[in-house]
Amino acid sequence: MKTGLFLRRYLPDLPESTLRKIFSARDVKLDGIRVLRDTPVHAGQTLTVFLPASANTFESLRIVWEDDNVLLVNKPAGISVEADDPGNLSLTDLCRLHAESHASGSGLLFPPAPCHRLDNKTSGLCLFAKNDSSLKILQEAFKNRDINKYYTCLVRGMMKPHAAVCTAWLLKDAAKAKVQILDHEIPGAKPITTGYETIKSGSISRLRVHLITGRTHQIRAHLAALGHPVLGDDLYGDRSFNHQQKVRALRLCATELTLHTNGKLPYLDNRTFIIDPPF
Repeated sequence: MKTGLFLRRYLPDLPESTLRKIFSARDVKLDGIRVLRDTPVHAGQTLTVFLPASANTFESLRIVWEDDNVLLVNKPAGISVEADDPGNLSLTDLCRLHAESHASGSGLLFPPAPCHRLDNKTSGLCLFAKNDSSLKILQEAFKNRDINKYYTCLVRGMMKPHAAVCTAWLLKDAAKAKVQILDHEIPGAKPITTGYETIKSGSISRLRVHLITGRTHQIRAHLAALGHPVLGDDLYGDRSFNHQQKVRALRLCATELTLHTNGKLPYLDNRTFIIDPPF
């Protein structure tokens, strides 16, 4: 992987202008030697970056809650929960590095494992388990839809009605990494249910979305099928409108998570975590 791409993956919130500046100023070193943006970087090498004091970066891992069983983090947009290409740094990698830095002398016995997924371009709450028992409990809770997941997003236009629970069918095309929303069942399609309520209505509306079934790209594809694509979504949305609004990043964030484990992790039952979206 090239050095510039590695830094883009590792620091997804670092502005492109800052990235250009640090390479122009020769403020990036690989094994002590100043390098250019297209210099290859390999496992085991040491990459040193000197950032200007005004650089707008995020902490490597934004921890919302942590205890002996779980690690809840606020995922920035632009980083995948699990590595999508060899060598790419993922949110799981960051969680593992965090756990390793706090491990006892016996070392890390169980690297944090994701209990669910968020799209690369979606930001927000992502839950990891810190032991095998918690992982099984929480994965089962997500599978059984015992955990309530809410998102905040910006969409084109005003929702009518103001709030609703919508059902449809979702057909996944793995080859194209895209899904299709249908109003009837066909072979291979899965039922989906998406709830929403309008927080602020206008030419661009702010919604609170209840993700009930949790299929691939469900919120983005379902809202687009309803005629109100998520702002910044070029895959299912309105590219010309996004360009007109000068919005590149997806305006979709997982902002609320209520846990239910049916008494298996009782201290977490009915516990709600809420964050503010970055937009």
